[in-house]
Amino acid sequence: MHPTTWPPTVLCVGGHDPSGGAGILADAEAVRAAGAFALTVVTALTDQDTCGLRHLYPQPAAQVEAQCRALIADGNPRAIKIGLIGDERLVPALCAVIDANPQLPVVLDPVLASGAGQRLGNQALIEAILGRLLPRITLVTPNLPEARQLSGAVDAGDCARHLLALAVPWVLITGTHAESADVTNRLYGVDGSAHTATWPRLPADYHGSGCTLASAIAARLALGVPLPQAVAAAQAFTWSSLAHAWRTGRCQLTPNRLYALPADPPPGLRAPGDQPGAGR
Repeated sequence: MHPTTWPPTVLCVGGHDPSGGAGILADAEAVRAAGAFALTVVTALTDQDTCGLRHLYPQPAAQVEAQCRALIADGNPRAIKIGLIGDERLVPALCAVIDANPQLPVVLDPVLASGAGQRLGNQALIEAILGRLLPRITLVTPNLPEARQLSGAVDAGDCARHLLALAVPWVLITGTHAESADVTNRLYGVDGSAHTATWPRLPADYHGSGCTLASAIAARLALGVPLPQAVAAAQAFTWSSLAHAWRTGRCQLTPNRLYALPADPPPGLRAPGDQPGAGR
């Protein structure tokens, strides 16, 4: 039997979260759940768990760029997703990769703080994102605090207009950090279009919802779904992954991005002591 060339691949560039809630592991799960496959490049190692981040270890820019180029040449991805950058010195490397592959849609999740609130970017990184990276991407997906930090505005619409003026075609501002009873996400296009989606706010705190959403969008773009429809489907998927979340640590819950898979392994894969009715 000949191997298949399906599914399409997505180049995911971001940090490694050892807890698996966010970062590259979250990207890979969200992309695979959508029916695509993730190629991964780590921008930064982190010392973190579900309770927060303690240390960030950015990787060399030349190493990140070389690995991106190697995977693009080998795996022919159909989209790029960028998450945690962690150091402004990586931005020129990412810009060079994007410029060399202008046919690829790029989704940027501008991770400026951890899920527990620790800062993950300084002013130099913010300026590099605004001045160099945003004009090269297809969609940026900040939550409202990140949008305010990037734009200097307060209202979501004003934040979006500021970012759209920097030549990014689409801005998705998520409402996960608001105080409202519902979560409202707003998608703005440079053509003046606006789309609003509202979801019931779930009762817990989650680690990796932004990574999940951005990667799910990138996967759908790789599959050829138009951007507004890709965003709508990815939002529904992300909400479901949060609704099915796991408790894998002491603090924030971990999105269950593979919730559609069976909860238990097939009987033939269970260890003998795990068979139903087996003694302990």
